[in-house]
Amino acid sequence: MDIFRLKTDQELIADEPVVLVLGYFDALHCGHKKLFEEARAIAQARQLKVAVLTFYESPKLALARFTPDLLLHVTYPEKRYAKFAEYGVDQLYLMDFTSDFARTSSDEFISRYIEGLQAKVVVVGFDYHFGHDKRPADDLKTAASCEVVIVPEVQDDGEKISSTRIRRAISKGHIETTNRLLGYEFSTRGIVVHGDARGRTMGFPTANLAPIDRTFLPADGVYVADILVKGHRYRSMTSVGKNVTFDGQELRLEAHLFDFDEDIYGETIEILWLSKIRDMIKFDSVEKLVEQLEFDKKISKNWEKV
Repeated sequence: MDIFRLKTDQELIADEPVVLVLGYFDALHCGHKKLFEEARAIAQARQLKVAVLTFYESPKLALARFTPDLLLHVTYPEKRYAKFAEYGVDQLYLMDFTSDFARTSSDEFISRYIEGLQAKVVVVGFDYHFGHDKRPADDLKTAASCEVVIVPEVQDDGEKISSTRIRRAISKGHIETTNRLLGYEFSTRGIVVHGDARGRTMGFPTANLAPIDRTFLPADGVYVADILVKGHRYRSMTSVGKNVTFDGQELRLEAHLFDFDEDIYGETIEILWLSKIRDMIKFDSVEKLVEQLEFDKKISKNWEKV
């Protein structure tokens, strides 16, 4: 997949007709996947390439009052790009959604970007809007000179699959729901750093992680997770939150890897979140905590995807 980073439409590089998919695609969830399946089928039938025009960050940063969560992503950039490639995208065009771009009229958007990218077919979701006047997807069919395919709503359990729904599931620690809606495992990357080494004294040494991406973290608690280290995958029990038993005040991300005994400080590892075991609990004694950790360990080791 070729990636093109654009500042303006003047930098568009389009030397052949394409099937163009439009949208933001933060989470690249199962609903988005349907758009790419449709685009890929059309492209293969007509011997065209699939192109995507999207943005680095949420358009809401330029349109709405700022809140810190607008800077957070469900999927970190490298994984997002890998998913585009996995879903059959040949050309990925990335732009900043700026005030200048937000002022682009619907007609200008069509002439500059859709025609500029030589789109023979445009594929969008049913809730797509374009131009500063936020015209609906149906208007593309009459306004654009190319063919327009609108993919209908994709549901799970009777409810629309959306990035908003996924973020809500993450915030509540509903990891199995999150992964089902995504179609892949929600993950967090971090650098292994030194902590208090308290876990080692209790027989549960942990890798303490400093997150390196602006991605959401699940709700505080203890989770079943797999850890990717140096190309290998290890089962773990992983906690996120404050060490309340020891009156901790800082948010900690700690993973106890099973069948693993290496020093990996400075390594970047990835947590693949699988299922929540429990909330964070303040225990009356270290002995009670260790007893609970043994129970958590048993759950983690025996967990299997349904």
